[in-house]
Amino acid sequence: MPLNRRTFLERSAAAGAGVAVAGAAAAPAVAEERGKDHGHGRPQKRYSFTVLGTTDLHGNVFNWDYFTDKEFDDKAHNDVGLAKISTLVNRIREEKGRRNTLLIDAGDTIQGTQLSYYYAKVDPITAERGPVHPMAQAMNAIGYDAAALGNHEFNYGIPVLRKFEEQCDFPLLGANALDAKTLRPAFPPYSMHRLRTPHGRDVRVAVLGLTNPGIAIWDKQNVSGKMVFPGLEEQAAKWVPKLRSMGADVVVVSAHSGSSGTSSYGDQLPYVENAAGLVAEQVPGIDAILVGHAHTEIPEYFVTNKETGQQVVLSEPLKWGQRLTLFDFDLVWEKGRWVVERVGAKVLNSNTVAEDPEITSLLGDEHKKVVAYVNQVIGTSTAAMSTADAPWKDEPIIDLINHVQAETVKAALAGGEYAALPVLSQASCFSRTAAIPAGQVTIKDAAGLYPFENTLEARLMTGAQLKEYLEFSARYYVQTPAGAPVDTSKLTNANGTPDYNYDAVSGLTYEVDIAQPAGSRIVKLSFEGAPVDPAARFVLAVNNYRASGGGNFPHIAAAQQLWANSEEIRNTIIAWVQAKGSVDPAEFASVGWKLTRDGVPVF
Repeated sequence: MPLNRRTFLERSAAAGAGVAVAGAAAAPAVAEERGKDHGHGRPQKRYSFTVLGTTDLHGNVFNWDYFTDKEFDDKAHNDVGLAKISTLVNRIREEKGRRNTLLIDAGDTIQGTQLSYYYAKVDPITAERGPVHPMAQAMNAIGYDAAALGNHEFNYGIPVLRKFEEQCDFPLLGANALDAKTLRPAFPPYSMHRLRTPHGRDVRVAVLGLTNPGIAIWDKQNVSGKMVFPGLEEQAAKWVPKLRSMGADVVVVSAHSGSSGTSSYGDQLPYVENAAGLVAEQVPGIDAILVGHAHTEIPEYFVTNKETGQQVVLSEPLKWGQRLTLFDFDLVWEKGRWVVERVGAKVLNSNTVAEDPEITSLLGDEHKKVVAYVNQVIGTSTAAMSTADAPWKDEPIIDLINHVQAETVKAALAGGEYAALPVLSQASCFSRTAAIPAGQVTIKDAAGLYPFENTLEARLMTGAQLKEYLEFSARYYVQTPAGAPVDTSKLTNANGTPDYNYDAVSGLTYEVDIAQPAGSRIVKLSFEGAPVDPAARFVLAVNNYRASGGGNFPHIAAAQQLWANSEEIRNTIIAWVQAKGSVDPAEFASVGWKLTRDGVPVF
């Protein structure tokens, strides 16, 4: 049920009161300076406090990779997880005084690891006498004050999200998550926090939560007819003045939205996906914005508000608990109110500290359960397969995804109007470290191919549309002239295109000529040995993210939907391996596409 205004005001006040009294014995972060102080020569009242922020935690509590079943590591030797963040938070609270800090998050909390998946699907928190979600347990123990909703909060459906909300000791904020019927906030838009100073004048800090309007597309099946998600700028412009009129001395926005002003879903919605910078620029009265969603690291970034000329500071800590943002505020008492004199931001690296044993011991049993779950054997494989070269070669491991998807769609359409049409399939390399070993195959092996909770659809496409689709996908490659050396570390991700927005389509054969400019790269596009007829009709097995417009690929979002289900592709792959018993790449692997330059293969 949506919260009415009184309800979320009461919840906000309660949250603020808790912050105000926490750590009351800590040393105050204050100073007094001799100055004119309105011409009276009295000491000027000053106060400093810190807002700490995380984002895109994606179910990471431990510094652990459940897909490799070992401690997390990457090329930069980053660490992940709330247990590491907790140690950093404790250190800052000890340094600054607990009463002089707030801890907030910018969303995407309950999806992303097998730990979070397990407690949404395998041992769901929604069951009668179900468990408490590990992310709620950890965040409660650490003492979060507020968190914005991320788009991935909606992946498991609204009942799971509501149960998670119920289990959190802090509010989940979403000023632009509205009830579809009443257009009232479906979640608290904001929380208000009082920080007690030694001057007898509390500082009132408002945290406004904004989520991503792309939810309406990406999780359409979960939210359609239930919630709507207007633009961030629109709702910030509505709420920030209200918060100021309610007495907020400081306004911090927690926005699950990148800073770049771009969108991955094109013109399907009139709203911008990555709008945090636009909010800072267009909405006066904001002091700082905690940025999320884009999975980039922005220690400190200033945007000038067009109306006031005020410098608004933005910061985005790196995903999965790899970084912790610190917004440091210096306030001065002027003309009967607290005024922000200065605010800056920086990030701390979680790989500099050990995990907090309080958090690891709190969730040790849950961790062990999930480790045991992902190590269950579901079949065998006659050969080892890897995604290491999948971004630039047609690899059997990606063919496996496409084969399972195409088989599933063919079975679903059998005996119907579209049963005679050829079924193609799209898949992306979601992880360059995914692998299926020779010998025993476990849940973690199969699940590692598909770390997202995407479901499967069937869409009707023409040959001409598929050609444009593939041309769009091939933008992923950096243009490389014939004869020039090819460095695979610099070949992909052109214009910031992530690996998950490069689709390989099985069922067709084609070449991608990387010597040509984007838009003119697909050559020798064929089906069963003959050039593809632009008017021919095909069924494309496609994940719901792509089908709903994710990545802004042409034609697919408007294409006729022939079939869809709610089963995650990951589980479909696991079930397929279990049913087969043995996986043999010889049954499905083929080289359907390759990179070329002027007709000469690159590899």
